[in-house]
Amino acid sequence: MKRRDFVKGAIAATAAVGFSGCTREMIEGKKSVHINRRKKVKLKLATSWPANFPIMGTGVDRFAEKVKAMSGGSLEIKIYPKNILVPALAVFDATSSGQIDAFHSGPYYWKGKNPAFALFSGLPLGMVASELSCWMNYGGGYDLWRELYGKYNLHPFVGGNTGVQMGGWFRKPIDSLEDLKGLKMRIPGLGGEVMARLGVNPILLPAGEIYTSLERGTIDATEWVGPALDIRMGFYKVARYYYTGWHEPGSILELTFNKARFDALSDEHKAVIEYAAEAMTTEMYHEFMDENAKALEKLKELNVQIRDFPPEIVEAAKKALQEVVKEQSAESADFERVFASMETYYRRIKPWTDISEAKYLSIR
Repeated sequence: MKRRDFVKGAIAATAAVGFSGCTREMIEGKKSVHINRRKKVKLKLATSWPANFPIMGTGVDRFAEKVKAMSGGSLEIKIYPKNILVPALAVFDATSSGQIDAFHSGPYYWKGKNPAFALFSGLPLGMVASELSCWMNYGGGYDLWRELYGKYNLHPFVGGNTGVQMGGWFRKPIDSLEDLKGLKMRIPGLGGEVMARLGVNPILLPAGEIYTSLERGTIDATEWVGPALDIRMGFYKVARYYYTGWHEPGSILELTFNKARFDALSDEHKAVIEYAAEAMTTEMYHEFMDENAKALEKLKELNVQIRDFPPEIVEAAKKALQEVVKEQSAESADFERVFASMETYYRRIKPWTDISEAKYLSIR
């Protein structure tokens, strides 16, 4: 026998003897011991939504479940609905300071800290959900967002998209620009600033006060999201005129982490969060589409009048938007830079959108 063959045989025999003394349970036991020794990480995430809030709230719950499953249980994210750990609109500051590890909300709520933040939710009469996703990933949107949020010790991800939102519920029909004069309407963000230039008095109200305010006539109109969530709010009972939208064509929701806490995570856990966030964004958008379609049928059965704003209002809104952007850009270099990035990408992607999806939708 050659020495090389002898050595191979000896190694094989040794391995056989070694494994013959190990049962399957012992081998699996060793594996489980190894897994259990992995450092487990637990994070606290607060949302701006009530417990079990449809689509947005339940979407975050599923995100946490995916993170736990994808990490083999080594990363757990505990979800806290609004007002459990911190108030709904205090999540930004609480995460920035490290009081909590992450939050789920909407970027336009923080425009008081930096006007540019509102743009990361989207722009009135601007890009739709698919275009905004492309801008984020391939047009520099993420780089700008993380740079500006980094100054607040935050690291954001896109955490959902509502798709095109409806223009709102009105107690009386809107047939002309004159009908908007002095109208009290619950509407936030840049859309509210545009409407203000059309004569509307924008009012900010928490979700729990909107229906009562509309019922009592404290406000004359409100926008919320779309049929899926609006029908649950019962707006159709006190405002029969439901208008199609332009102010939020693809509103981004955010999943934002304390930057120091996120940076300290392992590469594995960072990757798990990234891909679970992408899955949540896709699922949430699809769920909004499906639920909106079903709710729309119910609204038609309830004889809700679904209308378009008159062309003169849409044209006036376009002009007002230009004024708002010009003023905000003059006041904030960050706003000017983010808007310039969005506008550059919009001009790049619009020709393709126009000859692909827009053209198809116009003829199908």
